[in-house]
Amino acid sequence: MRLPPAMVRRAREFTGPPAPVRDAATVVLLRPDEKAFQLYVIRRATTMAFGGLYAFPGGGVDPTDRPETIRDDWPARLGVDEERARAVVGAAVRELFEETGVLLAGPAEQPDRTLADVGTEDWEADRAAVLARQLTLSALLARRGLRMRDDLLFPWARWITPEFEPKRYDTWFFVSLLPEGQMPRDVSGESEHTAWIDPGAVDGLAMLPPTRSTVDSLAAYGEMAEVIAAASRRDAATPVMPRVELTDDGGAQLHMQ
Repeated sequence: MRLPPAMVRRAREFTGPPAPVRDAATVVLLRPDEKAFQLYVIRRATTMAFGGLYAFPGGGVDPTDRPETIRDDWPARLGVDEERARAVVGAAVRELFEETGVLLAGPAEQPDRTLADVGTEDWEADRAAVLARQLTLSALLARRGLRMRDDLLFPWARWITPEFEPKRYDTWFFVSLLPEGQMPRDVSGESEHTAWIDPGAVDGLAMLPPTRSTVDSLAAYGEMAEVIAAASRRDAATPVMPRVELTDDGGAQLHMQ
């Protein structure tokens, strides 16, 4: 896989040591489409790291990302201990809420229900408070009598940033079905454009290798149900650790390991 020019420059100038790795989570929202399904992507603002590139909602784990309960199988599915799994799953739900307004939660006494409308003025105030770290997501859910719906998240892949990058992440990619009645909104201030895209029609969109690889892997499926079924068989515990090969023409290629 060919690298963008800025990444090539960093790879060729890197002398070490590598930066520490921080846990992160990103969520690929899926919705039905006439052909099959679409993915929700955002184009990062040019003022941010990786500005101008298309990505999925997500970000680094925060110290407050500690939901009280998660599914019992998360540690094994993610390849980490329970405490770290709780943090990663909590970050996925929080980041999705912060960046899109979509909340994977439902009434505590009705475990199979999701929220239909979280775009009202009071919900927006709560989302802004979570974004500003004035309110934890766990406290918000408890106050509203809700529980996190981590059963709507499905692990898909795990990538660790190459050693030459100044900021490095151990990132878990999840897929999730868009809850009925909710619609993502461009509310975080971190993007300059959002779109629903066909996974088979992204050739003109600039993406980092993990994002492109995720899109390509999803394009192999014709229905959302097939994606969810495939997620149960995928290895999201073993990280992809890209290796960079410098080429004689001054470029660099990324090889997946």
